[in-house]
Amino acid sequence: MRPGHALPMPASLLIPHRMPMRIVDTLLSAHEGCGVTESVLPRTSMMADREGRLDEVAFMEMIAQSYAAFKGYMDLLEGRHAGEGFLVGVRRLEVTGRAYAGDRLLTSIRTGASFGGFAVVEGCVTRGDEPVASGIITLWLAEDGR
Repeated sequence: MRPGHALPMPASLLIPHRMPMRIVDTLLSAHEGCGVTESVLPRTSMMADREGRLDEVAFMEMIAQSYAAFKGYMDLLEGRHAGEGFLVGVRRLEVTGRAYAGDRLLTSIRTGASFGGFAVVEGCVTRGDEPVASGIITLWLAEDGR
């Protein structure tokens, strides 16, 4: 591990998203195509309703941003600038619990496949020991210079 590249690391150093669109706070771990991030959305988040309950779109965005943080970290370790990526598809998003702004949420991601500039990523969002959402997303990864 290079000096200055230790985890946990703020996601703000790894992904292009800025507040209020950045909803992943910290990359906690990254290895062998997998990563774990932490998110604590503020009470005033645009991803939550008036009661603070998170919208379903927040979960797919957490999975996408978690992969972006993981990929940005891998690029950093390899001495490359973090590339851009775009969410192009969501499959089987299943919301099985509730989460609220202010909850500490962990998102675990696993790279299922990478091919031709695309990545298929499986993700699961948990609150404590309770899974609250899971799904599979497809991302298009732009090449450097695009």
